[in-house]
Order: sequence, then C-alpha cells, then structure tokens
Amino acid sequence: MLRSTDLIALPAVDCDKAYAMQFALEETLLTTQIVYFQVALLYPSVLLLRYTASCGERRIRVHTAAASVVADLGEMYRQADTGAVVSLLSRLAIEKSLSYKLEDARNAVQQKIVKALKEYRKLYSVQHRVGSRMIYPESLKYLPLYGLSLCKSTALRGGYADAQLDERCAAGFTMMALPVKKMLKLLYPSLLRVDEYLVKAPAVDDEFDRVCKRLPLVAESLDSRGIYIFDDGFRFVVWFGRMLSPDLARNLVEEDPATDFSRVCSF
Repeated sequence: MLRSTDLIALPAVDCDKAYAMQFALEETLLTTQIVYFQVALLYPSVLLLRYTASCGERRIRVHTAAASVVADLGEMYRQADTGAVVSLLSRLAIEKSLSYKLEDARNAVQQKIVKALKEYRKLYSVQHRVGSRMIYPESLKYLPLYGLSLCKSTALRGGYADAQLDERCAAGFTMMALPVKKMLKLLYPSLLRVDEYLVKAPAVDDEFDRVCKRLPLVAESLDSRGIYIFDDGFRFVVWFGRMLSPDLARNLVEEDPATDFSRVCSF
C-alpha cells in the first residue's frame, strides 16, 4: 500500500521478493560523478517478536547503492541493465492492466521498447550508415525478446477470456514481487536436452553444463528422439520424444516404451 511518494507499507518482505521504484530528477542537472540511492526498511515491533527478545523495539535496515553519472547518452545505453529494465516494465504493465485493457498494457510495453531503441539508433545512424537496419547496444540485445515474452505471459496475453481469471491474477501478483533473475527465467525459461547426458557416464563434475546446453525456445530445438527439460522456476516439465529409444525410456520410468506420457504432469 502506497502511503505517500516516499513511503510504502508492505505486509511481508522476504528474500524471494523484490520491488521496483522510479525516480524523477526535478532539480538542476547533476554535476557529480556518483549518485547514491538509499532505502530504509522499518521492521515494526509486531514482527520483531518472532526474531528477537526485545519487545517493543524497532529496527531499521538501510540499503545504499551507488551509480555513475555519465554525460554521454550512448554510454548510458551501454551500461543499461536488461534485467532491471524488464523487471520495471513488467510491473508497470501489470499495474496498467488493472485500470486499462490488456491490449493497452501490451502496447505500452512495446512502445517503450521501440522508443528506447529508436533513440539509440538516432545516435549512431549516420556514423554506422545503418540504413533501414535496426541497431541496439550489446547490453539490450535481448530486450525485444523479453518484451515479447512479457506480452505473451499469463498475466498479459490475449483477452480476458484467454486465461482463467484466478490464474491471470495469480500470475500478475507473483510477477509484481519477483526478483530480477526469477523474472527473467519465468519470461524465458530454460530448455535443455538431457538424453545425450544420460546415455554416457559423466567424466567430470561440470560435464552436465558442457553437454546439456541451453536451447532456444523454438520448435526446431525439439528432436523426437530426445528428452528435454523445460524449467521456468515454477514448473519443471520433462518432454519425451515419440521416437525415444525404448531402452532409455524403460530405464527412466520403468514403463513400456509405448506408454502415453501426454497426461503426466510434473511440478
């Protein structure tokens, strides 16, 4: 609950939650090379009873972060944090969907991304002679991908009839408090092929990371002779190809290779 422009009341805060804020500079231009942001988290006495023996005591945890000030707009783009940008856009879009149409929320995300990349293109269009090609900083090369994934997420996709209301509300509520890394994994999950790893004994501890490389989320990544793991941080799905080796299938699930796994769900 927002009590004022600089005070927010939270019912519960733990290590699995993160919150986003926007700052606006209303004073003169900065002349320093470093700026500092500070947030204070107040623990009321009611919560302290669970963790300390000091009844009625209040404690404050202070978080301080430093950021560099640059005069070159291009340098700001190069130092941009895609995870932070996507996390903020997600929260703004979900908040907008509460008062406007879902289509308006998706359009707002797309317009912000297009505007940001358009401004970057203006900086270097003459220097690089890009013509009609789109250019973007290395730091934001995955921003369009995450933006598209956000628009297709349960919280924002389609119309109000394209997802159950309780599922849409639960997804939006979850995304509003997700940390950056978990947000990115939810929007673009991991897809790994594991059958090649299972058929051979690992030689070293990091063999799994070398053999089971992350694959793009496209149909071309799936082979009917393989086994794949899909992980978005909340669901863990194992996909069995129709032409999987009978011996491998039997060793894994102790079932006949002709068993229909389409109705099996893993969480």
